Amino acid sequence: MVPAIIAQVVVPRLANWCAVYTSDHSGPLRLVYLWHADEARIDGLREQLAEMDIDAADTRVTSTIHLPDSQVLAVPLTARGRGLGMMCLGRPDRFPDEVIQFAEDIGRRAALAMDNARLYAQQAAANRALQRSLLPPNEPEVPGLDYGVIYEPAGEANEVGGDFYDLFKAGDDSWRFAIGDVCGTGPEAAAVTGLARHTLRLLAREGYGVAAVLGRLNQAILEEGERARFLTLLHGDITPVPDGLEVRLVSAGHPEALRLRASGKVEAVTTPQSLLGVFHEVMFEADTIHLDPGDVLLAVTDGVTERRSGGRLLDDDGGLAKLLAECAGLSARAVAERIRRGAADFASEPSADDLAIVVLRAR
Repeated sequence: MVPAIIAQVVVPRLANWCAVYTSDHSGPLRLVYLWHADEARIDGLREQLAEMDIDAADTRVTSTIHLPDSQVLAVPLTARGRGLGMMCLGRPDRFPDEVIQFAEDIGRRAALAMDNARLYAQQAAANRALQRSLLPPNEPEVPGLDYGVIYEPAGEANEVGGDFYDLFKAGDDSWRFAIGDVCGTGPEAAAVTGLARHTLRLLAREGYGVAAVLGRLNQAILEEGERARFLTLLHGDITPVPDGLEVRLVSAGHPEALRLRASGKVEAVTTPQSLLGVFHEVMFEADTIHLDPGDVLLAVTDGVTERRSGGRLLDDDGGLAKLLAECAGLSARAVAERIRRGAADFASEPSADDLAIVVLRAR
């Protein structure tokens, strides 16, 4: 986009045409945008430029190149000491000194914009890779369980979200799930997210119960010192039984989990307990619930419950429970999508917070 803007700024103010070349990692220059005041002449000019040895031009200083019907001013695009390419301007007569000065100033500004865009793209790509690494590598098959998950990070592409979820096998006949929200975004939040996910998986496979796992995770977060971030977390253990699913779960400062009965009745099923990363001396206790076939357990982050429209939140007056009550008879994935759509439709503006939804349904 920057080369296109460059060309349309200088044509026809400074030159009849403009060609912008860029290079990657000191490779050969390649033409990325070409513009002419007379659009009918662009194809012919492209052929002329193909015969011009642009790589012979000095990319460190402004120089002049001759074409049969044009004087060509080659202006280097340099930012932060790195050569990014070349801006070539063409006109039939010589370039006055003041035009050369304008062109060099535009070249400096354009190069800085290009370099910023590249740096932003690199950072965004790195953060997308980091975000992917904080989500489950796969989704296991759990006997008797139908589940649906949705994760939507908010904010700019160069931000790593603080919400996460997980679902994994913990033993021969048990599986664990988690949904959490780390305070803030960025690398610091990502570090706590990574710590939480790996700690949950490791301790679960060592045989620790859900309450014991949260106690040890709380201590691990506090040991991070100044880097620590507080964390809300819902962590549960799923065991298939002949008449449905047995679930033991702990809510550490997290929005309450809701159970939807096949009859359409909705009820909260978790006891609020201390969030993680704040208090040293804290004990957690697990709630045990049963899911009959057709029952649904819904867990969300505050990107859903605190979705704001003016002075109202989505979960005011039990708004989330009312949304869930409309989902009786739906599959887990359909329930998750209905909740996501309800949160999106609650306000006209885009959400400023991450959103995670986990739906567990007994078959």
